[in-house]
Amino acid sequence: MRLLLAEDEKALSRALKAILERDGYMVDAVYDGQAALDCLDTGSYDGAVPDIMMPALDGIEVLRQLRARGDLLPVLLLTAKSETDDKVQGLDSGANDYLTKPFAVRELLARVRAMTRAHSAQTDSRLTLGNITLDRATFALSSPTGSFRLANREFQMLEMLLCSLGHVIPEDRFMERIWAQEGYTETSVVRIYISYLQKKLKALHASVRIRTVQKAGYVLEVEE
Repeated sequence: MRLLLAEDEKALSRALKAILERDGYMVDAVYDGQAALDCLDTGSYDGAVPDIMMPALDGIEVLRQLRARGDLLPVLLLTAKSETDDKVQGLDSGANDYLTKPFAVRELLARVRAMTRAHSAQTDSRLTLGNITLDRATFALSSPTGSFRLANREFQMLEMLLCSLGHVIPEDRFMERIWAQEGYTETSVVRIYISYLQKKLKALHASVRIRTVQKAGYVLEVEE
């Protein structure tokens, strides 16, 4: 499993990264909230472990933006704060769990395991159409001929299409759901990512396609 660790204390970050990697995780480490969001946009992760107090964007804001675009990635918040209100704020913002510093290594590992295990065990973790399957837990798009691990934006777009079968999704809706928090205004980015998905579906010999509906948007359908 791959985790994103966001902790601005570099010595602590190095120690936590080493601990998690010894437990079998692949770990990407960043040191501020904006870098965390950038990684979550471009990479595929099984969980995130952000500190609340970080420069650029704090952990709560990273979490809010993640949840605002519909991303259900498991998140364990690290905090030096022990006040009940801070814990409630984190949970209300969409955190799966929190851990107050200082903490025992065994507790950290146990909470990460519980968080990722619960997410992977969701009964609706897979969406299937034709001969393709999209795994929400791993971001894997697969067919009988192979698989790709989708980037975060690719995954969100395909998930939207699979959850809206028979309905055309306008470019503006993709923008609102996936890019609104980042201030993007050019809808050409939607067409770029649609082309990425179309190429992956073709490479997998998928029995479904993304059809462009002129001046309306995109719809996913099974090829006859």
